[in-house]
Amino acid sequence: MATAEKPVTRYDIEAKFRQLQGEVETTAESARSYVLIGGIAGAILILLLAYIFGRRTGRKKSTVVEIRRL
Repeated sequence: MATAEKPVTRYDIEAKFRQLQGEVETTAESARSYVLIGGIAGAILILLLAYIFGRRTGRKKSTVVEIRRL
């Protein structure tokens, strides 16, 4: 049960490499949009947390000045 296989040529290797490269580029482009959305959401979250904690700290350390008329 011997099968006759043809030898692998340079063109076969190049064709397979181009096929794999096309798949990688397609996957990378679809993942890039998810990464961009995640990065924007993370930046917004960090800014929101900094704002909230900054206000809280400002309230704790603020001085109340009371002015009285004599």
